[in-house]
Amino acid sequence: MTVRILLVDDQPLVRSGLRVLMADDPGLEVVGEAATGAEAVRLARDVHPDVVVMDIRMPGMDGIEATRLITADRAATRVLMLTTFDEDAHVYGALRAGASGFLVKDMALDDILAAVHVVAAGDALIAPGVTRRLIADFVGRPETVPRRSPQPVAGITEREREVLTLIGRGRSNTEIAEDLFISVATAKSHVSRLLAKLGARDRIELVITAYETGLVTPDR
Repeated sequence: MTVRILLVDDQPLVRSGLRVLMADDPGLEVVGEAATGAEAVRLARDVHPDVVVMDIRMPGMDGIEATRLITADRAATRVLMLTTFDEDAHVYGALRAGASGFLVKDMALDDILAAVHVVAAGDALIAPGVTRRLIADFVGRPETVPRRSPQPVAGITEREREVLTLIGRGRSNTEIAEDLFISVATAKSHVSRLLAKLGARDRIELVITAYETGLVTPDR
């Protein structure tokens, strides 16, 4: 199936570059472009994109608020945030708003296309190093997530708690399986049960839960 893309950035050259890039991928179709967050929200309701590639910093309504409105209105729509690692200190807010991952504007072209496909398939862009760095740097900051002792997470088993902790540390299913001496299939089953039990839309929300409950902190 073709993945329907909505491009959102206040810089026309950025949108144009992404559109040209995606035109070379037969599995992607750009169905709309927006220069503001408010316009993105309106277009998302009209064109029903599978993935929104969203800039964080825009005049008026920023990408975080637009993401919150879009994901609240259309649960099936995924949002990939456009960011610059050295400048954007709003990553936690974007995750909390419902973003499923991040694209850094100077990423390799193939990595951008791969990221769009990963998110469109229903996964969250956690494993790649760029998102892992963003989460470790920003989500772990005391001003964004209060430091606390580990708290019980209702309704999950001790094994699922271990898996949730590893997800919070950015571990992939394969790495979780290796750490816990279980099969990859079993690791995937634990992740699926965590998503269902905690009502999380994707792996990103599991990472947030791991930080907010103190299972994962910046220093461990």
